[in-house]
Amino acid sequence: MKTISWKFLCLLVAVCLSNAIAINAAIVKGTVKDTNGNPVAGVVVTDGKNFSVTDVQGSYRMNSDPLRNPLVYISTPAAYELPQKNGIADGFYQYQDAKKKENECNFVLKKREKTTDSFVFIPISDPQVRNEHELDRFRNETVVDLRATVEELAGEEIIGMGLGDLVFDVMELSEPYKKAVSNLGMTMFQLMGNHDFDQKYVDMERTPLPENGYAESNYFRHFGPTDYSFNVGKVHVVAMKDIDYTGRKKYTERFTEAQLAWLKKDLSYIPKGSLVFLNVHAPVSNSTVSAGGNARNANALFNILRPYKVHIFSGHTHYFENTEPAPTIYEHNIGAACGAWWAGNVNRCGAPNGYLVVNVDGTDVKWRYKATGHPADYRFRLYKPGEFESQSGYVVVNVWDCDRTYTVNWYEDGKLKGAMQQFDDEDQDYITMKKGKKSGYHTRHLYRAKPSGKAKKIRVEVTDRFGDVFVQEVKL
Repeated sequence: MKTISWKFLCLLVAVCLSNAIAINAAIVKGTVKDTNGNPVAGVVVTDGKNFSVTDVQGSYRMNSDPLRNPLVYISTPAAYELPQKNGIADGFYQYQDAKKKENECNFVLKKREKTTDSFVFIPISDPQVRNEHELDRFRNETVVDLRATVEELAGEEIIGMGLGDLVFDVMELSEPYKKAVSNLGMTMFQLMGNHDFDQKYVDMERTPLPENGYAESNYFRHFGPTDYSFNVGKVHVVAMKDIDYTGRKKYTERFTEAQLAWLKKDLSYIPKGSLVFLNVHAPVSNSTVSAGGNARNANALFNILRPYKVHIFSGHTHYFENTEPAPTIYEHNIGAACGAWWAGNVNRCGAPNGYLVVNVDGTDVKWRYKATGHPADYRFRLYKPGEFESQSGYVVVNVWDCDRTYTVNWYEDGKLKGAMQQFDDEDQDYITMKKGKKSGYHTRHLYRAKPSGKAKKIRVEVTDRFGDVFVQEVKL
């Protein structure tokens, strides 16, 4: 009798769950038209789970759950301008009404006057402001520097991407942050980091009743969807949340199976071999123990990405590291805008506070790290003998944006001595910033050479992967 009752109870629960899912089942439909009212065919539309593509009439229709997937949005085609308001990406997404069985979401796009394959992409990692003091530093340092960079790039189309941890658990600062990055002369997109979740709730996937609140709701209101894409020139740009959030600051760096399925479907609409910019918060391929923070299921991601030519832009670690996990995949885990949480002017690895500037011309991609408050050609830090405490007698350089293609040569009194030796250690600037306290955050983008006792002048030449040469000299 007990067995029968238990089976009956399980069946009843299953029926109730099935009915609950059915209650949320709905349809969303609409159109995508240009500013002249002409239909735009072939536009990909999604709610973060389901997909549709507009027909020759510019119409789409798809199943949706407006309670679990409240936003419907488009992947803007390259022939159209990126929708924005006051320099913030907007107009490419709309809210559904969870009370309706059928929602209508219409979109309007402005056709570009002329197509372009050239643009500048600026990923900005971890502003991570938690109070007015840090917000002021962001405004007066990072934003001021960004404005200067945008002015230098006058005439270029510029797209910015906040790589998550826009704020530091303080939801009330989302609006001031948004205002700070408005009207910079570029279109600013954002993605979600672990400190952008509202701590009062668990995430949408885990909450039993979304109408009572979920951890992404504040982000949705200010910035839109967490997994989305758009197209510029020959590049397909994707932004994704790779933080699986369980509430109260607890999370795991990973993609859910549903997210990976979404990405695979999103990429199915572009040809194999296309250039893809994937933007995430947590890195996926760091090899340095000090950096860490990798998404746990990165291999599943790589399997999806391998047919494409991919640049991955990530943050989260407050640590600079470039990696190539596959022949067609290059990850830029860039230094944070806030450095080591606004403690000073460097990250844990000694890389200065800053952001990446990526120049795109067709499928050619060239990048440089822009250190906040420094000239554009400031690409490495040079320490004289005695300045780097653990390397007594050595000239040391920190080349934060280096990779295997870089060469770092040194000269003593005008004579080429050869390549500097790469080594692993904790950066001296970071130790000094921490008032001499070592934290154990080692980096491999350090190089050293030992001058002779008679040396009077040392010259260091760093040649990057593009053949550009940067020079610093120091008198001994």
